[in-house]
Amino acid sequence: MSAYYTLLRREQHLSGSVTAHYRSNIHAQGAWNPHEQHMAPATGIICSELAQFLPRENMRMGRVALDIFGLIGFGEFSITTRMIRAGKTIELVESEMQVNGKTCVSARAWKMMTQDTSMIAGLEDNRVTTPEALPVWQGMGCWPGGWIKSIETRSDERRPGKGLVWVKSKVDMVEDQETPDFIRLLGLVDGANGIVPRCDPREGWAFPNLDLQMHLYRQPQGQWLGLEATQQYGFDGIGLTSAILHDEVGPFGRSEQILTLRRRE
Repeated sequence: MSAYYTLLRREQHLSGSVTAHYRSNIHAQGAWNPHEQHMAPATGIICSELAQFLPRENMRMGRVALDIFGLIGFGEFSITTRMIRAGKTIELVESEMQVNGKTCVSARAWKMMTQDTSMIAGLEDNRVTTPEALPVWQGMGCWPGGWIKSIETRSDERRPGKGLVWVKSKVDMVEDQETPDFIRLLGLVDGANGIVPRCDPREGWAFPNLDLQMHLYRQPQGQWLGLEATQQYGFDGIGLTSAILHDEVGPFGRSEQILTLRRRE
């Protein structure tokens, strides 16, 4: 398969909500367990459903917050999307991903009105070295799974706990459908938790994230996602991965992932 997912069917409900049924393909396989989906493509397919739901001109997603209830089972699943708060200039939309009738991911997105603010625009996040100037990096080989094999990475600026890695995937999100740039890039953001691990994931400790928060002050474009990431572990079993998000034009947002630190048996 040349896509992370296959669309099986889509249902429109009288309540106004929409349920899409999908099947995951091998490229969506997770890194912690072979029978789970990776949160990165799961984020991409959920964001695709959020974006498609009652789209309006001059509005886009400014924040996406995803909570991970547990293991995201491999195979068939559904995503139900509904309006939580309608409005002229802001809307709150929710998607719920279920496997075998059990919720595994809940997501909410603020869709916000866009307008020309170029006369007051200003950023504090700085541009970084672009991917064409960096060598191919094979460091993700410490992770197993189909999603890891589907991506290309470039870097020479990293150490355990901090660094910059560019990530790219040529795999479409849905079979026989063209993937918009911003969906392709948002479907890579969860990888931030794996690019600068403070310890080898094959030895001793696991550090899965329980959520993914993305704040986007610009609509991303292109094929490459730059993750300028920092990973920090606290003293009582909780950690945090933070990243400035870049495309080839420059920075466009930030992400945060809360981590549960666990000894591996």
